Amino acid sequence: MPNDFNQQIIDEFRANNGAVGGYFEGGRLLLLTTTGARTGAPHTTPLGYLPDGGDRVLVIASAGGSPRHPAWYHNVLADPQVTVESGAFTYPARAAVLEGEERDQAFARAVDTDPGWAAYEEKAGRVLPVVALYELAQDGPPNIRASSFGEAIKVVHDGFRRELALIRKEMADGTALGAQLRVNCLTFCHGLHNHHTGEDLGMFPVLADRNPESAPVLARLREEHEQIAALVEELRAAVSSEADGGDGGEGGDGPDARAEIERLATELEAHLTYEEEQLIPLLEGV
Repeated sequence: MPNDFNQQIIDEFRANNGAVGGYFEGGRLLLLTTTGARTGAPHTTPLGYLPDGGDRVLVIASAGGSPRHPAWYHNVLADPQVTVESGAFTYPARAAVLEGEERDQAFARAVDTDPGWAAYEEKAGRVLPVVALYELAQDGPPNIRASSFGEAIKVVHDGFRRELALIRKEMADGTALGAQLRVNCLTFCHGLHNHHTGEDLGMFPVLADRNPESAPVLARLREEHEQIAALVEELRAAVSSEADGGDGGEGGDGPDARAEIERLATELEAHLTYEEEQLIPLLEGV
């Protein structure tokens, strides 16, 4: 893609915390910054990605079906230390090219979700590399694109809302719970669990200490975290059952998982809205 097109996407992505229109609208997008193999200069590229569990995401070096590998791929071969912008978060990562069966299984999941990947590979006439981006541990709090604690919680919540909306759409569009969709669900569950655990152990004690009058609100939010955790476990169970060929209620087509994601969506949106109404005014004073 031309650099000016890339820059337009990058600017829109950063201005809207990961939300973009046009070609990438309604998709999963990240910004990958690599170090130029020849120039040594930072090089940022917008890329579609696949969730792949709690510690990594996958990107595919398709270059839009070009017969040549994209520049960012050559860059990560020369220097695997990269920076990832996910919309809400910016974090350092290590890039690793998947090989053999692991690569083939990941690519098959991608094709199952979007046959366009297979079309790109056929057009390119080469095996499209699949690259895992492993998040690296950082000292201190996560780097969130926000100017205040109150804005930060809204940015993170909106990221969960976007991902949940994508999963609901994917479930509505298909009749079966495909392999990649199962990974998407479980990755979302993992991220939500980590977020709520961080609030319970980190943010809520600070707010309770500085705002004793907030105790009833924090107690309600902790209780809602437990309720949502129970819904998450029910979704995990439904996804795992269907992955093992269990009865989905209609020939194993997946209505159980779809029902569980709808239950989770309803409860989670109410929780996020209440939390924002109650905590953002307190956080703006921190």
